[in-house]
Amino acid sequence: MLKDLMKQFETASATYAAENGLERDDDWFVLKLQEEMGELIQIWNRITGRGRRKGMSEEELATALADETADVLGHILLFAHSNGLDLTAAVERKWLFRPQE
Repeated sequence: MLKDLMKQFETASATYAAENGLERDDDWFVLKLQEEMGELIQIWNRITGRGRRKGMSEEELATALADETADVLGHILLFAHSNGLDLTAAVERKWLFRPQE
């Protein structure tokens, strides 16, 4: 499942980069992940009263939280893909998940 999702994010990211003249070098993947984490934290701060809401409704904040979480997930998968990581194996090892029989 993660491999398929990783490929979908890679295709979308590569297309976006080509259309916008972006070079996705090794640093780009980790820096984009950090950028997206910052955006997620910014929304979280707004939701939890640690930041200005800037007129955003509860619904808008909830949507923004979901969107920024999706961006973080995407960039984690892009980072893993770029570095040839087997996330499925890592999740099974680190989280003690076992394939269903």
